[in-house]
Amino acid sequence: MGKFRMPAEWEKHKGTITTYPQAYETFFDRLDQARDQFVQMVRYISEGETVYINVNGEEERKDLLKRLERFNVNGDVKILINKTDDAWCRDYCPIFVKDKKGDTVALKFRFNSWGGKYPYENDEETGNRIPEILGYKKINIDMVLEGGSIEVNGKGSLLTTESCLLNPNRNPDLSKEEIEEKLRYYLGVEKIFWLGEGIVGDDTDGHIDDITRFVSEDTIVTAVEYNRDDPNYYPLIENYERLKSLKEFNIVKLPMPDPVYYKYPTDDEPYRLPASYANFYISNKAVVVPIFNCDKDSTALKILEKLFPDRKVVGIYAYDIVIGLGAFHCLTQQIPQ
Repeated sequence: MGKFRMPAEWEKHKGTITTYPQAYETFFDRLDQARDQFVQMVRYISEGETVYINVNGEEERKDLLKRLERFNVNGDVKILINKTDDAWCRDYCPIFVKDKKGDTVALKFRFNSWGGKYPYENDEETGNRIPEILGYKKINIDMVLEGGSIEVNGKGSLLTTESCLLNPNRNPDLSKEEIEEKLRYYLGVEKIFWLGEGIVGDDTDGHIDDITRFVSEDTIVTAVEYNRDDPNYYPLIENYERLKSLKEFNIVKLPMPDPVYYKYPTDDEPYRLPASYANFYISNKAVVVPIFNCDKDSTALKILEKLFPDRKVVGIYAYDIVIGLGAFHCLTQQIPQ
């Protein structure tokens, strides 16, 4: 085991960091709707913990305050003026862990915008400032790692994907063994389980939080596609087969929603969005799940309700958020109690 321990997401939070959808280049003509969906997410999270929201400036702060009022958000919300390029703070925020004394420490891995795909200078700067603003010790780590690319159960096990963590656009100078060594040391894990690829449309090269999640120390939920003609069918079946070999875990299947598309102004054809029920966020009192107005929604919510009997499982329509190629888990980063 390493020097630190990353608590599981269902362990008690002190708060959640998130970023207000701000960039037109991310959400295009659906930015207004994406902001409404974001505020609904904040409403449920803030009922059980403090939500820290990054906004670009005064204009966004006023816009956010109006929406918080309109959606009756009465929980604990703190607005931080922090300029960002993108809303996906799971990936550019620090990862909060516990040291041997039980103190919370912010580990700031390097962020390079999923292999240099978009501008990221403001995201990286905000990620570095967060610990100082919130009063946590920060440790800089010379390795590219996004929060959405790893999943832990808090008891020594970690899930990730080969398509993302072994991609040469992240850490070309590190071998698989060296990457594993760093994960063990900084996140306090012993066993690292590698899945293959992520889902179609995911510009992160296959983040684990779109496909497979720990829901308890010994239970994993994983997305499966039942339509053999769908391009997600074989990659997800292959991941499921790998998971079945892990005899110490219960593996629960979660259906994929019907395909969801959006025509970006820059594209000739509609783009298949990375819509998945697996991109839920576990807060102190609620599990916030993206839904897409299809008949699979109720099936997915029922599965998750059984897995989280101690929390309110809330489905929020997330089409407009997913136009930015992420959902509720991508928008959030937990700070452990």
